[in-house]
Amino acid sequence: MSVQSEIIEFYTDAYDESMRLQRNARGRVERLRTLELLARHLPPTPARVLDIGGGPGVYAAELAARGHEVTLLDPVPLHRSQAARHGGFTVADGDARSLEQADASCDAALLLGPLYHLPERSDRIAALREARRVVRPGGVVLSAVISRHSPLLHLSALGRLTTDEAAENLAAELAESGVNDPETGFTVAYFHTVAELRSEYRDAGLGDPRVYGIEGPLWPLLASELVEDREDLVTAALRAARAAEQDPALIASSAHIMAVATV
Repeated sequence: MSVQSEIIEFYTDAYDESMRLQRNARGRVERLRTLELLARHLPPTPARVLDIGGGPGVYAAELAARGHEVTLLDPVPLHRSQAARHGGFTVADGDARSLEQADASCDAALLLGPLYHLPERSDRIAALREARRVVRPGGVVLSAVISRHSPLLHLSALGRLTTDEAAENLAAELAESGVNDPETGFTVAYFHTVAELRSEYRDAGLGDPRVYGIEGPLWPLLASELVEDREDLVTAALRAARAAEQDPALIASSAHIMAVATV
């Protein structure tokens, strides 16, 4: 089975991505913070936004409602079907590594999922180069990746690292390759360090990007699932995320990291 078919199978049969950003506190904070950063960096409405790997359309629907002209691309048929139900934007099949869109045909390209489902660095560079190609001069390329530290922090917060050996093995495995083992319950994925994300942007011709922690340093608290009825702590997590979003020592404590570059 190819990497892409394995990922499509996961999102079709094993996991409902359409509910992820609203089913719990960590998903809600990720969504709110991502929308904050998009609102800050996207060109004024009505901008032509290409949402590459946009999944079931959560962000595309919000951006279309705000007045942007959005086209969502995704290789997963179920995601395209779910996205189309929103209405208000165009939905099509697409591969981040080889886009059919013309050069300089949009004002902004979003890669809020593809980079962490491309385990090969060459494929991630290809996706970023394609995003750069289709964005007009002065437009922006915005990407989200999963932090290299995320699995260790997440499993710790849930109390699932029950031995020192398990924690050490996980840390060593991620440090060595950054590639997730699908036996963990998640599909094929790559976890970035901040330095790698910056390097990939540079090698794709996008220069040194602005980098932000999305969920912030209280993300492990959100991941613990102990704050679902504590809106005060969710609000505190949002405040902490905003305060520390570009602190070099804290960016990687977020589950997700965003990079932004002007073309």
